[in-house]
Amino acid sequence: MSNQILKYHRVLLKLSGEMLEDEQLNFSPHVAKVLANEVKQIYVMGAHIAIVVGGGNIFRGVSGSKQGLDPVTADYMGMHGTIINALGLMDIFEKSGMPTRVQSAFESDRVCEPVIRRRALRHLEKDRVVIYAAGTGNPGFTTDTAAALRAFEIGAEVLLKGTKVDGVYDCDPVHNPAAKRFESISCNEVIERKLQVMDSTAFTFCRDKKIPIIVFNLFTPGNLKAILEGKSVGTLVTVEP
Repeated sequence: MSNQILKYHRVLLKLSGEMLEDEQLNFSPHVAKVLANEVKQIYVMGAHIAIVVGGGNIFRGVSGSKQGLDPVTADYMGMHGTIINALGLMDIFEKSGMPTRVQSAFESDRVCEPVIRRRALRHLEKDRVVIYAAGTGNPGFTTDTAAALRAFEIGAEVLLKGTKVDGVYDCDPVHNPAAKRFESISCNEVIERKLQVMDSTAFTFCRDKKIPIIVFNLFTPGNLKAILEGKSVGTLVTVEP
């Protein structure tokens, strides 16, 4: 492992399920390999890396409940989707030379560990990537909130929200070419403006626990590495007013 000086030594990376899909597959090994290449750049630099993965490419609890499913059942279905994604990522990461462990917030001991904070910390100390599945293990909470919780548990210095866009905008840049990107914005302002980046519970938790958030395009080669080197990438969501 490199002894290179890093701005952040321990990070929590949040990946939505949609980040892992392509036009042919709900879980794309090809896309996972692209993401693994980016993560490995900071792994070899000596960073401690934990990942919270969503399951929207497999099943979205919100969408299921809107179609008549019991909301609690729909959320549990979505949580199972995150386990599928976590196992796929683990396989790709290990084939890329990164020892990886999956921890699930509810029992699935045939394929992954339970979430045990001290065990996760030990994995990180031993230079293993930790992938968290099943959100918080409770219905009604998003994987964004799970990411904020896990970041706090492991003492992450920053929560990295990997997306397909290059930061936080004042409106949807896909539908409005004139949308303004923020280089920096506070958690309070994100909540007040109701910007759809992460849910308000996650922002509130990060604000209260003093965990900064960086929203960035993970598919731009080198972005993740640049962040750990201290370069300005994406949008910094600060914990100060």
